[in-house]
Amino acid sequence: MNGLPVVVVGAGPVGLAAAAELVERGIEPLVLERGEQAGTAVAQWRHVRLFSRWAELVDPAAHRLLQSNGWRHPDEDAYPTGADWVEQYVRPLADALGDRVRFGTEVVGVARRGRDRVVDAERESEPLMVHVRNASGVELLPARAVIDASGTWGTPNPLGGDGLPAPGELESADRIAYVLPDLSEPDTRKRYADAHVVVAGSGHSALTALVALDELARERPDTRVTWLLRRGRIGDTFGGGDADQLPARGALGQQAEAAVQSGRIDVVTGFRTERVERGDRLALVSAEGQRIDAVDEVIALTGFRPDLSWLSEVRLELDATLQAPVALAPLIDPNVHSCGTVYPHGVRELSHPEPGVYLAGMKSYGRAPTFLALTGYEQVRSIAAALAGDQESAERVELVLPETGVCSGSGLTDASADEPVDALAEQDGCCGAPEEPVMAKAVST
Repeated sequence: MNGLPVVVVGAGPVGLAAAAELVERGIEPLVLERGEQAGTAVAQWRHVRLFSRWAELVDPAAHRLLQSNGWRHPDEDAYPTGADWVEQYVRPLADALGDRVRFGTEVVGVARRGRDRVVDAERESEPLMVHVRNASGVELLPARAVIDASGTWGTPNPLGGDGLPAPGELESADRIAYVLPDLSEPDTRKRYADAHVVVAGSGHSALTALVALDELARERPDTRVTWLLRRGRIGDTFGGGDADQLPARGALGQQAEAAVQSGRIDVVTGFRTERVERGDRLALVSAEGQRIDAVDEVIALTGFRPDLSWLSEVRLELDATLQAPVALAPLIDPNVHSCGTVYPHGVRELSHPEPGVYLAGMKSYGRAPTFLALTGYEQVRSIAAALAGDQESAERVELVLPETGVCSGSGLTDASADEPVDALAEQDGCCGAPEEPVMAKAVST
């Protein structure tokens, strides 16, 4: 099977980094991207500025490949927007990989050739078969391994506080946005100006939305903003401020705190949406009977979750809570880690009972929050080394991530022991920008 390509799902920053790492190791990748161009998910939050500097957003192997094509690294100390990241790095990297990247190709399933997940006999001797849908129909592609770097951007968490869409939520979809709106766009600005806008969520995306809406409310005083938090109090939601080792992330928290203290934002804590009522305007009703009435627009920024449906016929071992690989989950559990630190990890933590199948990038974190591009790049470097037979390099994982400066000792919140904590309500996906970015968010692959 060594003559077969390694299929990489997703042509975002981490997927393309995986391909670059494989190429450098002499292994042929085949990158399959559902969108029509690289960085499709990142392009959807193109207006958001990342927390990470350019120095932390370029994979080393990708850098070497790009340099060989005459590419020049942007200013390492600058903070790009999603659009900058796509146009100055992601798409040039896809161009450098050439025909190894296929667009308009959706992966709809992965399985062992001729064997469903139940069959043991001769399983490991058969290649993986990747089922793809493109303009020609469904095609089967053999692979020696599959790296799923498809991210979580396409599967946002619902507004409903129990993880399922609240009654009335789907029927009100035209009034509910699940991604950060770009208020610099005239039509979008018109939609939210002079309206009662509810922001649900406490992650970096929600903070970014509050800052933008507060600016709008200063210009258009009839704009009303309500911020809903599932946790019992604001606590350390605004982050570590000056103590954050990602200065842009710390600054965002400070800006959001100032916006709330301005008095233009109403804060409602302990609110878990149980029902959405629709008339001329919306009403949100909590599990405890609280009501937020006369709502024109809702921005539900409650994180993302992995789509595992097309991996149903391969043997994954996922944590029951986070839906992350079981060996990785304890290292990233937001109920335990409150300082933004993640222990070094690589192929060992990302492996599954199905040989040759890896979840990488934001998807590897399942429902855990705040993924950084640096993490994904180290993951795929380790996976590529293992596939090349360089086990020493694969296990030599050295990654130090910046801390948030927030060490409450109780995960994502400082709620008292008798307060319910929805530690997994927010997932900002990546890099400091929204995949959800670490947004001014984090990476989507």
